[in-house]
Amino acid sequence: MGSIDGRVALVTGAGQGIGRAIALKLAAEGARVVVNDIDADAAHDTLETIGKVGASGVAVVGSVTDEEFAGRFVRTAVDRFGALDVIVNNAGYTWDSVIQRMTDEQWEAMLAVHVTAPFRILRAAQPVISGLHRAEREAGIAHTRKVVNISSISGLDGNPGQVNYSSAKAAVVGLTKTLSKEWGRYQVTVNAVAFGFIQTRLTQARSVADGHITVAGHEVRVGMPDERVSELEAAIPLGRAGTPEEAAGAVYLFCTPESDYISGETLVCGGGYHF
Repeated sequence: MGSIDGRVALVTGAGQGIGRAIALKLAAEGARVVVNDIDADAAHDTLETIGKVGASGVAVVGSVTDEEFAGRFVRTAVDRFGALDVIVNNAGYTWDSVIQRMTDEQWEAMLAVHVTAPFRILRAAQPVISGLHRAEREAGIAHTRKVVNISSISGLDGNPGQVNYSSAKAAVVGLTKTLSKEWGRYQVTVNAVAFGFIQTRLTQARSVADGHITVAGHEVRVGMPDERVSELEAAIPLGRAGTPEEAAGAVYLFCTPESDYISGETLVCGGGYHF
């Protein structure tokens, strides 16, 4: 039995990278996981791997920015497992440019995926969480639920070329702090993890990455110049980029019973590095 055995966890962007690692970590610790990704094949691959570790889950394919997504995501957890215990708002990507070249579409896309989507998911979850808490309180059951929102050190310290992404990730911190105050009465802890330089397709050196992802019909350039990757790794006190599994470990900390009295906090997972 894991430390979160039987809990029902929702994880967005869980088809690959950090989100996949989070979903697999929670499943390995006993959670039943509702896996989301915009890529159906990736979502079902994660779900298949969850099954191989003896855990159960279900996939909800779709973009977190679709207006109908939040309700469908939350309903799936309740309809399939009859509970909702952990929400990890992880889905996202970068679409970089200096401010004078940044379009309104780039700006709004980052706010939509990093701020509006988590807001809608949490809003859709509120009636479920309040109802479950009320029933537990009347039955004399103590139960703490968890929300973990994903921010970035770009949102804490800023980063050139990412005024849209940095602003969105800063807003995630405000969302986290406010909801921790609103949802404390439901015995829900709400925290954030701000990632530093983690090895994903978004941060790979362009010499080894394909360089683009397709989002909403747009080709978005990802990856970083090789020399920039080397500079960042050299500046990290631990001397290297983090792995998706290490990033997932930071999220997992906020999902455990040991963190039941920690709320409204932002944990930096960056190997000691700050911009």
